[in-house]
Amino acid sequence: MRLFAHPDPSFAPRAAHGRHGRDKSRLGDFASGGFGGPGFGRGAGGGGGGGGRVFGPGDLRLVLLALVAEQPRHGYELIKDIEQRFDGAYAPSPGSVYPTLTLLEELGHVSGVASTGSKKRYSVTDAGRAYLDENRNAVDGAMSRMRLIARMMSGAGTPPEAIYQAMHTLKAVLKFRRGAWTPAETERVRSIIERAAHDIGSEGDNDD
Repeated sequence: MRLFAHPDPSFAPRAAHGRHGRDKSRLGDFASGGFGGPGFGRGAGGGGGGGGRVFGPGDLRLVLLALVAEQPRHGYELIKDIEQRFDGAYAPSPGSVYPTLTLLEELGHVSGVASTGSKKRYSVTDAGRAYLDENRNAVDGAMSRMRLIARMMSGAGTPPEAIYQAMHTLKAVLKFRRGAWTPAETERVRSIIERAAHDIGSEGDNDD
């Protein structure tokens, strides 16, 4: 889940203790660093709160841009929106959200206009919408991962042992696979994994 070297150091889960914390720790590389983890060769991960980050580098940037594209928002509104999606179990820190918004503004993807005192209200720009369109797979992946992690932190859909084993099998296959990662093979494997994640998530939503 890593796309951009701008780490979110904000992981501060409010319910990462007891059973849910133990379940999260069993995920190992799949949970640390926003489900990317060192096992996938995407960076070191890590973070505070005793369990790793919710957002891997790049994911928070994509999520914030996608939310601003839905409607203009202040930084604190974005924090509250994400907190609500996690049912209060997690909220990104201002120390990660506001620098990311500043970065998006510097990239020309959002425009910040002071509306109340010194507080800025951010709107997506044409360049920002074009970026979202060009990176639709990455954006959809980041939003999907956020929903899945939110469900896990709330205790819904906590995987049984067989699923943990299957996850580590997938990790091993990807890590030790023989042969070159050609563009065609990369797309084939990506589509298989994304389709499986979508199908699993859709089934869980239907069971609610």
